[in-house]
Amino acid sequence: MQAPILFTVLPCYNEEAVLHSSIRQMTDLYTSLISGRSIHENSRLLFVNDGSRDSTWSIIEDASSTNPFVCGVKLAKNVGHQNAILAGMETAKEYADVIITIDADLQDDISKIPEMLQKYAEGSDIVYGVKNERKADSRFKRWTAMLFYKLMKLLGVNTVYNHADFRLMSRRAVEVLSRYRERNLFLRGIIPQLGYKTDVIYEDLRPREAGESKYTLSKMMNLAVDGITSFTIKPVRLIFTLGMVFVLLAIIMLIYVLCMVFQGKTVAGWASLMLSMWFIGGCILIGLGIVGEYVGKIYLEVKDRPRYNVEKEIIQ
Repeated sequence: MQAPILFTVLPCYNEEAVLHSSIRQMTDLYTSLISGRSIHENSRLLFVNDGSRDSTWSIIEDASSTNPFVCGVKLAKNVGHQNAILAGMETAKEYADVIITIDADLQDDISKIPEMLQKYAEGSDIVYGVKNERKADSRFKRWTAMLFYKLMKLLGVNTVYNHADFRLMSRRAVEVLSRYRERNLFLRGIIPQLGYKTDVIYEDLRPREAGESKYTLSKMMNLAVDGITSFTIKPVRLIFTLGMVFVLLAIIMLIYVLCMVFQGKTVAGWASLMLSMWFIGGCILIGLGIVGEYVGKIYLEVKDRPRYNVEKEIIQ
């Protein structure tokens, strides 16, 4: 049986500090895998430049002229991590039998890639890289990640716990993924819906060799909101439930007020009235915000604009 052609997709955003090291480590790994006949000699590293403002693309171009493994896709503007990954996968599926996605900082353990390939050889179309622990992350990031996965499970969204975007996918799995046309992309929720045979490998997160993480708190929050609102309507149902609770409380208060009136014990309740107004007003605004989030998603989806535009490709 012929060894599979492997394309590894590495999204990059302002990664000049770590890119040389990442290229060297991945080149060493590919050389070893080819010599062991685990992958075909036409296998490549596909770096996706997601609108970087530093010298990331220049490094990719220079490396592609001297390193036969290095290829690149330059996106016309910054479109976000999830769209950059998808752009790389949709480009790679035209050339590869199997595709692995991993962040360019290589905090995920690349020594697990041979194990992923073995799972693929055994018949798995999707192999998830699941983290044993996140000691390389800050305490705040570990806590928020755990909270996010638990919230997604509570809301009924099918995700793989402690899995980010280090995964292997067969060509046919990526071709099916390409038919999912959501603008609000959350790959960690879409891919488990594909239905193909899956497996997992376990890894320990490594510290960054250089530079800083580009996943800021705001970006993590946006990803969480996309994940929740793209896969469940439970927040909207929660608003309805909250409204019913308020109606019940209003009936109880009506009974209480009538009792006080009949007993002649009515007392001016300015403070409680004002607090109630603020509380209910806040709940109304929260409810409108949640509904507005869903309406905004619909607005973006119906326009059906391209998720990314490719400015330049280097495929060798």
